[in-house]
Amino acid sequence: MYCLVDATSFYASAEKVFDPSIRNKPVVVLTNNDGCICAVCPIAKQLGIPKFTPFFQVKNLLYKHKVIIRSSNYELYADLSERMMTVISRYCDNQHIYSIDEAFLYFNSFHRNNEDWHHYGHQIKQAIWQETRLPVGVGFGHTATLAKAANHAAKKLAGFDGVAVINNSHDAIPILNQMKTSDVWGIGRRISKHLNLQGITTALQLAEQNPKEIRKKYSVVTERTVSELNGISCLSWDEVKEPKKEIFSTRSFGQRITDHHTLQAALSNHATIVARKLRKQSSKTHKLMVFASSSPHDDHYYKQAIVYPFAIPTDNTSQLASAVSTVLPNIYQSGVNFYRCGVGAIELTSNKFYQADLFTPDNTNPKLMQCLDKINHRYGQGSINVASAGQTEKWNMKRHFLSPQYTSNWQHIPKIRC
Repeated sequence: MYCLVDATSFYASAEKVFDPSIRNKPVVVLTNNDGCICAVCPIAKQLGIPKFTPFFQVKNLLYKHKVIIRSSNYELYADLSERMMTVISRYCDNQHIYSIDEAFLYFNSFHRNNEDWHHYGHQIKQAIWQETRLPVGVGFGHTATLAKAANHAAKKLAGFDGVAVINNSHDAIPILNQMKTSDVWGIGRRISKHLNLQGITTALQLAEQNPKEIRKKYSVVTERTVSELNGISCLSWDEVKEPKKEIFSTRSFGQRITDHHTLQAALSNHATIVARKLRKQSSKTHKLMVFASSSPHDDHYYKQAIVYPFAIPTDNTSQLASAVSTVLPNIYQSGVNFYRCGVGAIELTSNKFYQADLFTPDNTNPKLMQCLDKINHRYGQGSINVASAGQTEKWNMKRHFLSPQYTSNWQHIPKIRC
């Protein structure tokens, strides 16, 4: 049996955790630089506020309904996600974190009836609420796709209380009959439109198709989806999540950058993020890509990218920042209004399989990096940084509606007045 635990409007729900005054109010969360709406809580959805709409287009509508507006607080979301996943892990040894707000569980040797699975789902749901104050939906199914469908029912279909179980065809038929093909996991928008033209508009109709014929018309992926809807498991995950093959940190600026030092500070900060992520997944990089550009909509579009090779693979923050300083003169150009920049670690190697060079000294200083990570973890990211990153953040993205970083910044810890 598979189980999918998925948070409800995760970003918007996370904003309500430490601010009880907005828990019963409509809340929306904006993307980078406060550009578009990326999350809408259920109360805001009832007002007809659409996701993925530019903020300026619906600003008056939001103000009219007194909607609470928040900028993306990634530090808070990452911490709450980690806490949620920790709670979930207590209920099954075989856990696969699928995204920041959802995780699969696989119960290989458990055999329960619907009532028992339903009760177990409520235990998971209640524990997450008690320990994180995040609302979640829980879905069970004999395949990952059916678990996804059950989760869809738990959160969006009438008659369910946040938990749904698909244990047999009797459970599956009413749920799949109410699901559009576009709501089925693994069915993209393009394929869904084509299926609709063929008269296949619901998940149940899709499940009734011949898998071999579906493979001929579409792909082996769609064939597997049909099989999964019929309870035949075709999808799995590795017990150990595969490390990333490339790690990038990139972002648009809140305001255009024109001077050399500010661009260096922005790139150095991206380098520290990349280095931290390298160490987190126990990898080193052979090469570092550094790039910056103006906006494609500018009259004279400018973009430059340079790859810096290291003598030996590294995950050292200082060495990545030094590489940025080395290539920066070839990237910066006077008169350019820089709109975006970033740093990427490419050609990664695992620490487990890394072989040191007998004739090249290793200056990565892992103990220093371990100390750096511990201090920043305890006192908040950026507490200690390389000097080239600077202390001002005028290059940072716009977040005019940013809530406090309640769990990762000592200065933002909530105060309780008794």
